[in-house]
Amino acid sequence: MRAAAPVTAPRQALSRPEPERPRLELSGPKLAAAFERLVSGSEEHGGIERYVAALQAKAAVFRLALERDDEVDLKTFKTLCALSATVRRRVTPYLAPASFPVLRTGIDRLLTGREDTLTTDERMAAFRGAFPEDRKHRWVHDLAAEVLHGVDPERYPLMCRWVWDANANTGVLREIWHAEDVDQCVIGTPSRYGTYLMLREELSQFLAANGVFRDVLWYVDLLTAQVYADYIGAQGGTYLRTEFGTPEDPMHHVQRLLGLDGVDPRGRTRLKAFDGEAFIVEDVKLLD
Repeated sequence: MRAAAPVTAPRQALSRPEPERPRLELSGPKLAAAFERLVSGSEEHGGIERYVAALQAKAAVFRLALERDDEVDLKTFKTLCALSATVRRRVTPYLAPASFPVLRTGIDRLLTGREDTLTTDERMAAFRGAFPEDRKHRWVHDLAAEVLHGVDPERYPLMCRWVWDANANTGVLREIWHAEDVDQCVIGTPSRYGTYLMLREELSQFLAANGVFRDVLWYVDLLTAQVYADYIGAQGGTYLRTEFGTPEDPMHHVQRLLGLDGVDPRGRTRLKAFDGEAFIVEDVKLLD
C-alpha cells in the first residue's frame, strides 16, 4: 500500500507591511454640511466635475514635470510652485539659478523609492532637514506634500499643513473632529503619512455613502479643501486674510487651497519674482 502523503500546512500569504493608521473620531454632520456647501458652491461654476477635471490636469502637470528622465528645469518648477498655494508666497529665494539646485536635489531624493510608502515620513523629514527650521520655511513641508500628491495621487493623499498640523493643533482634521468642545480639545494624532491616509479612507467612505463612486480621490481633495475653506471664512483673521484674501465667491478659498487659481486665463501666475512681477506660464490652463 502506498504511504499516505504527508499533510503540510498551507503556505501563509506574505503580507506587505502597511503604515500605521490611527483611529479618527470624525463628525458625520460636519462632513455632510461641508459636502452640501461644496455641491451648491460649485454649481455656479459648472459643477464639481469641472473642478475634478482641473485637479486631474494639475496632477498631469506634476507628473509630466517630475517623471522625466532628465532633471526638472527651473522654469518648469516655477509652474509647479504657482500651482501650490502655500508654497508660492515663500519659495522665491530658492527660485534663482544659484539656489535652485538645493530644491532639485531634495525633490529627487524625496521621489526616490516613492513606491515604498513606509519610508514616506522619513523622506519628508529628510527633505525638510535640508532647509532651516523656522517660520519662513514652513512651506517646505507643503512643497514635499504637493510633489508626492501631484506625482502619485493614488499612493499619497493630501498631506499639507492645512490638512493637519499636529504641532499647531490646526487643520481640516480639527474642523471635522467629533468632540463636545473641540475648541478646547488637543488632538493627539500625529502629522504622519498614516494619519493622512486614514483621513482619506474615512472621507472616501463618507462620499461612497453619499453616492460618489467615480473620481473619489479628487472628490476627497475638494471636500477636504471645502472644510478648511469654511474655517477660513469663519475666522477671517489677519493671517488668513493675507494668505487667502476675503472674496465673496464661496469657491474661491477651495480653488486657492488646491492651487487651481495659480494660473489665470492670460497665463499670469500668483508666483511673484523678487521684483514683484508675476511669473508667466504659456501652456497651463486649469480653470478658465
